[in-house]
Amino acid sequence: MNREQLFQEIKRKRSFLCIGLDSDIQKIPVCLKSSADPIFEFNRQIIDATAEFCVAFKPNLAFYESQGAAGWMAFENTVGYLRRNYPEQFIIADAKRGDIGNTSGLYARAFFENLDVDAVTVAPYMGEDSVRPFLTNPGKWVILLALTSNPGATDFQFIRNDSTGEFLYETILKKSQNWGNAGNMMYVVGATKAEKLVGIREIVPEHFLLVPGVGAQGGSLGEVARYGMNSQCGLLVNSSRNIIFASPEDNFAEKAHLEAKSIRDEMDKLLEIKQL
Repeated sequence: MNREQLFQEIKRKRSFLCIGLDSDIQKIPVCLKSSADPIFEFNRQIIDATAEFCVAFKPNLAFYESQGAAGWMAFENTVGYLRRNYPEQFIIADAKRGDIGNTSGLYARAFFENLDVDAVTVAPYMGEDSVRPFLTNPGKWVILLALTSNPGATDFQFIRNDSTGEFLYETILKKSQNWGNAGNMMYVVGATKAEKLVGIREIVPEHFLLVPGVGAQGGSLGEVARYGMNSQCGLLVNSSRNIIFASPEDNFAEKAHLEAKSIRDEMDKLLEIKQL
């Protein structure tokens, strides 16, 4: 999916919601535990209940890899189900990969060729040659970690360069402009750092931003839209636990539907304010 197609989906659905499939086997409803593939069955029902309100789904690989081969199969089944039944959805593998070039090339092959996801989250710590293999796949996206929502983000991301005065996350944003472009690279910017979006937009005015941290982590959707939205929206705001675990009971899909609709309705108003 290219940048214009993604923006058209946002306008069509009046939503820039990304639903994180952080499908923790310990939290899924008891009624699913006896299923042959409980994580996939949970995902399937969540997807069917919420797909009309979002433009992207983001499985977090930790919740699948922790289950070994069965978890990886659930991930593959989830991606396949989305491709067959909801081909308009943007699929993000939240894998946070990043290694030397030949290893990154194999990661890129796994996610883009074998699984056919649209985007992979990538850590930039090892530099250009660890990221570039992901950028050689036409129509696919790298989502580069820039400013994250966790408390430990301050350990490194706010280290200031004495010669330039830049924070490390600002250096990442500027340096990576030489690696990709607004049509194949996005950035992760946490909603809990919404006030930083003004400066981030000065550096990357046209790029899409993937924004986690709204909901359970305390980020404000209104502030994210106020400071981060550009002329083509330019945002994918992720919500995971608030939606997929809205209820621990048998009615989990119905409650997820209502929660996703509520967020979409708020996004509709924010898009209207921006005249999009």
